[in-house]
Amino acid sequence: MARKKGKISFDAMVKFFIQNYDIPTTKDLEKLIERMDRLEHLVITTSGGASGRRLSGGRTSRGKAPMTASDTVLEIIKNFKDGVGFSEIQDRTGYGEKKLRNIIFRLNNTGKIQRKERGIYIAS
Repeated sequence: MARKKGKISFDAMVKFFIQNYDIPTTKDLEKLIERMDRLEHLVITTSGGASGRRLSGGRTSRGKAPMTASDTVLEIIKNFKDGVGFSEIQDRTGYGEKKLRNIIFRLNNTGKIQRKERGIYIAS
């Protein structure tokens, strides 16, 4: 006797696609969120608490804004009244050449520093 073709329910089709294409379900996402919460808790407890945690708006819980790479480079340039060379800035910051060139380019465009001569920069 031939088997009757029955209608496949929509739920069965969705379940089939989820299983065959490894699409995460709500349960999978909840497990992942739970694991991330445990990891965050572990990081906070092992790093000595929340004394330096970032809050919204880029501020830390101590009230100071964290120092950006541009701020670091600008502070180094400000320390040299007669100007400072690219290699000296690179030695003091440890930043790569491309990153440092981009920072200097932005600081120059915003008017925070000036190019005294090739490779020598002074604070404005």
